[in-house]
Amino acid sequence: MLEPGNNAELPPIPGKRYFTIGEVSELCGVKPHVLRYWEQEFPQLKPVKRRGNRRYYQRQDVLVIRQIRSLLYQEGFTIGGARQRLTGDEARTDVSQSQQIIRQIRVELEDVLRLLRR
Repeated sequence: MLEPGNNAELPPIPGKRYFTIGEVSELCGVKPHVLRYWEQEFPQLKPVKRRGNRRYYQRQDVLVIRQIRSLLYQEGFTIGGARQRLTGDEARTDVSQSQQIIRQIRVELEDVLRLLRR
């Protein structure tokens, strides 16, 4: 996701469940209006909206924002290129997680089969 080197200048993410747009702005080094714009451009960003359309970001959102920031500001991607890169990363992660789940289920089924053969 984010290389540790890119994370060095950003503050650590506190162990909270929800963050306001102001907090995320400080945690990610990005102005609030940029965060609102990125919500329109990146489908991965979907903060919870409560009373008065106030945005509340979760930890995963903060990590995605930091990744977007890195792609745009450090690696020089365009918005479209960063969107494509994030979508590709998600697809690879989904396939990897699916393969891991399949392996785990297979091991469990083999254990059950061994028990039934006894």
